Amino acid sequence: MILTVTLNAALDITYRVPRLRPHRTNRITEVSERPGGKGVNVARVLAALGHRTVATGFAGGGTGDALRALLAETAVTDALVPVGGATRRTVAVVDATTGDTTQLNEPGPTVSPAEWDTFFGTYRELLGEARAVALCGSLPPGVPVDVYARLTRAARTAGVPVLLDTSGEPLRRGLAARPDLAKPNADELAALTGSTEPLRAARDTRRRGAHAVAASLGPDGMLAVTADGAWQAAPPRRFAGNPTGAGDSAVAGLLSGLVEDLPWPARLARAVALSAATVRAPAAGEFDRATYEELQEQVVTASLAGTKDRWPGGR
Repeated sequence: MILTVTLNAALDITYRVPRLRPHRTNRITEVSERPGGKGVNVARVLAALGHRTVATGFAGGGTGDALRALLAETAVTDALVPVGGATRRTVAVVDATTGDTTQLNEPGPTVSPAEWDTFFGTYRELLGEARAVALCGSLPPGVPVDVYARLTRAARTAGVPVLLDTSGEPLRRGLAARPDLAKPNADELAALTGSTEPLRAARDTRRRGAHAVAASLGPDGMLAVTADGAWQAAPPRRFAGNPTGAGDSAVAGLLSGLVEDLPWPARLARAVALSAATVRAPAAGEFDRATYEELQEQVVTASLAGTKDRWPGGR
């Protein structure tokens, strides 16, 4: 099975409005709720791809109950650890006129040392069955900032490949534990390295400890820097829609490609196709299957062998 970790899980709420008007009353035309948080989104996409997937992390309070009830309607196995505080909500407001999305994210519950110890024991047990693990998202209050480094080391001790998808100081410290793959976006790369050149920043990030780096570049696709080479992949055209969760679907594509032992160009093509197909879906953790199947053969992947630090992508 594939294990995903979401320490700051969420009940995702999506509001759709005809046109978002700041400082005025907005009438909502549609409301949807989904189990969320980056790792939960990854797990849902992996399950939709046919992989046996287990989601762990924390859940508590009424929102945690709602999250778990919604997760029970999916093919993902729930291994979330109860906490005393309430699971956070994330609210996405989608403007139907422009397609733009405004995101509002709560901080999450405070996790006690005892709750953390319980989770860590659960995590180590689950690693015994895992073929790969994804460590995803922000940290709730009370969790040590070096938590992803600890979880990465535990997975590596168990012989389980690790994908790390976070930002800021948790990313910086997590890289030092040498995850098999780091998946930052362009903004996270720039914040980490100080470089706005994605290829240069990805190479710098790999030197900081990751065995491989796959960087999400929004509508321009992805690039990967590995020990075996570097590649870029881009969709054939831009897609209008809600980009929330597109990066999580890319993680699912990369992780499924890893356990299926696909070559890097095929992993990137799958990740980009899933990411674009998620933009066409109504909410994070979902993808438009027709778009995904169409794009798998249309994503253009090219080697960056011999390329200097300036990435030739962008359209």
